[in-house]
Formats: sequence, structure tokens, C-alpha cells
Amino acid sequence: MESIGSILIIVVMFVVLYFFMIRPQKKQEKEVQNMRNNLQVGDEITTIGGIIGKIVSIKEETLMIETGHDRAKIRILRSAVRCVDVHAEDAQD
Repeated sequence: MESIGSILIIVVMFVVLYFFMIRPQKKQEKEVQNMRNNLQVGDEITTIGGIIGKIVSIKEETLMIETGHDRAKIRILRSAVRCVDVHAEDAQD
């Protein structure tokens, strides 16, 4: 009888672990992937390295961004985008 209780406690611990750690992490990863898939020319972004720029062209897995006052262009990977600061349609308003 004690072994059933021990097994039940372990199973409950794994369920709690799943709902409080694994599930939210997978949801966040899905949101980030969705954000990266919906990038558009004109979006102002921040990279994971802290570079801020505006997207000027998009290819399969790379983006060309303009940074600074001199409009220097940098090619980055799509996976290097941390967040979109200003969406292209918001900037036009």
C-alpha cells in the first residue's frame, strides 16, 4: 500500500512540474516563433545582442536591418530577433 502512495506522489509531482514549468515554456517558444515568422519590412526590432534597427529586406532565414543615423546595414539571422519594438503598420500612423 505504501508503494502505491509513493508512486502516486511521484506522478503528481511530474504533473505539477509539467503544468508549472514545461507547458508555459513551450507556449512562450511558440509565441516567439510566431513573432519571428510574422516579421515585415519596416518593423523596428531589437536583436538578442542588443542591436536596434529597422528591417529593410527579408529573405528565407536572414534579415537586412538599418541601424543608426548613418543607416548602416547589417545582415542578421531571423532567429537573432528578440522582439519587435514598433510594427510597420504602427509606424505609418
